[in-house]
Amino acid sequence: MMNSGAVTVYLGLGSNLGERKENLNLALNFLSERMKIEKLSLVYDTAPMYEPNQPRFLNVACRVSTRLPATALLHMVKGIEAKLGRVPVSAPRPIDVDILFYGDQVVDTPPQLIIPHPRIAERAFVLIPLADIAPDLVHPVLKKTVKELLDAVGGKEGVVKWEEPAKEES
Repeated sequence: MMNSGAVTVYLGLGSNLGERKENLNLALNFLSERMKIEKLSLVYDTAPMYEPNQPRFLNVACRVSTRLPATALLHMVKGIEAKLGRVPVSAPRPIDVDILFYGDQVVDTPPQLIIPHPRIAERAFVLIPLADIAPDLVHPVLKKTVKELLDAVGGKEGVVKWEEPAKEES
């Protein structure tokens, strides 16, 4: 059961620059200071979709509960990206945090904020981790579940479960 006033939000996080796993952990830690992280997907190693000459990403999805309005949440995640060294260009980046769903709301104030995220249905790297934690979540515009969107998307072969590298014995 949700606290009154809290909204269930789904976020997608990705990193393809520097210590990718550490960047995801730092971003999740910053998020957990401001909201409750209720569920976290497995970590996936994914091929870059739009610019193939950049490093591979690590991606996760998480379900959080927040009282922040959508625009305040956007400012907060942009602040986390900036703290971790993200510059606002579509290049290799230490962190990318996308608001995928904000309750069942549809927010359309481009270019800053469009919820649900406008490219969810074409992104296996978002849908695979999201299906780990919310396969039955219904897209409020497309009226399809995350699992249905995942079944229809291409590019799944570029998304593989990430295994933590073995630590060296000292």
